[in-house]
Amino acid sequence: MAPPAQNADTHGLPYRELVLLVACLMAMNAAAIDIFIPALQDIGKALDVGDANQRQFVITAYLLGFGLGQIAYGPLSDRYGRRPLLLFGIAVYVVAAGVATFSSSFTMLLVMRLIQGLGAAATRVIAISVVRDCFGGRRMASVMSLVMMVFMAIPVLAPNIGQGIMLFGSWREIFVIVALFGAGVGIWSALRLPETLAPENRRELTGIRVAEAFKIVLTNRVAFGYTIATAMIFGVLFGFINQAEQIYTDAYGLGPYFTLVFSATAIFMAIASFANSRLVERFGMRRLSHGALIVFMATAALHLVVAWASGGAAPLWFFVPVMTFNFCIFGFIGTNFNALAMDPLGHVAGTASSVLGFMQTFGGGLIGAFLGYLYDGTLIPLICGFIVLSALSTFCVFLAEGRLFDAKYDDVTEPQGKSAEASAAE
Repeated sequence: MAPPAQNADTHGLPYRELVLLVACLMAMNAAAIDIFIPALQDIGKALDVGDANQRQFVITAYLLGFGLGQIAYGPLSDRYGRRPLLLFGIAVYVVAAGVATFSSSFTMLLVMRLIQGLGAAATRVIAISVVRDCFGGRRMASVMSLVMMVFMAIPVLAPNIGQGIMLFGSWREIFVIVALFGAGVGIWSALRLPETLAPENRRELTGIRVAEAFKIVLTNRVAFGYTIATAMIFGVLFGFINQAEQIYTDAYGLGPYFTLVFSATAIFMAIASFANSRLVERFGMRRLSHGALIVFMATAALHLVVAWASGGAAPLWFFVPVMTFNFCIFGFIGTNFNALAMDPLGHVAGTASSVLGFMQTFGGGLIGAFLGYLYDGTLIPLICGFIVLSALSTFCVFLAEGRLFDAKYDDVTEPQGKSAEASAAE
């Protein structure tokens, strides 16, 4: 792992520990999603869920809460600092997971998942804000790639942990494990994470100031365009996650062993994120992410042709490598798009992180829920969604930049201390 840049300020926390802690904060969300994938069928049976596609709501409810909650945490963290909001959100996450253990109905479970997502929203907003407080430009993208590399270890482990728990217990014990993991990260954050928001960068919490910050975010063409593009790409990811259990168990008949195949895909996403951290400082965020997006769309088109010719689902020997390759490519898109959206907004990093996170996660969650609910026993709806969403994402990038593959702006980073008024005037 490369040392921090000369001008980077990690606020006294060792660089490697900062990256690992931010990664664990992000990983709390992956843990709350992926660990439940093998349990969806049992949850449906235990709580009398008649429609198999409705089991996906366990994932969707969390994502909606996760997206909605981000709206509040950004402005609050820009006023009161990163630490207090982070610790509050983690506490909500842990308590909701504990209460969900005792769910007696599917409705109660979904409500607890929604609340858990509301708490987890703080971890996403604060994690990205902390990175933006400390780094900018290509360096920020590099750090976020390292964060994502560690973060992607959770999708590798979580489904298998969930499956292992199901062999000896039930889905209720999974909630206990999630609560314990959240509590551990919370204690680590309370003991070690410094306050990264400088006093001079704190913003007044008034309606006018918050509206001003939101205006800055929403009227920045680059930030807004990449945010919508990211929401489209996240819709692809969430759509696949929602359908994963049904695809692997129903369409391919893998049974409980599907978590091993699912994990293999996540491993290559982690490798891609690590490769991005090495390559982004050399080639730039735009060249890597734009090229990856085009390759993603072309691969999905090839997959659709084969699936259509195979009666709705490509042979397993073709499906697994192609999906693995597609999500390996995903590792070069999501992180860079998020960094590109955040890069011009350092002076309102907390609010920017919350607005962008809401649009990306809530929008992507709704798109993914719609895409997942289209499951009809074949892969055709999912792959068509891949193509349409990646095409729309490409269009949004073009509107944001006016061109593709232009890396000349990758190192142009707005100083963190720049005033909102100056940016608005520009």
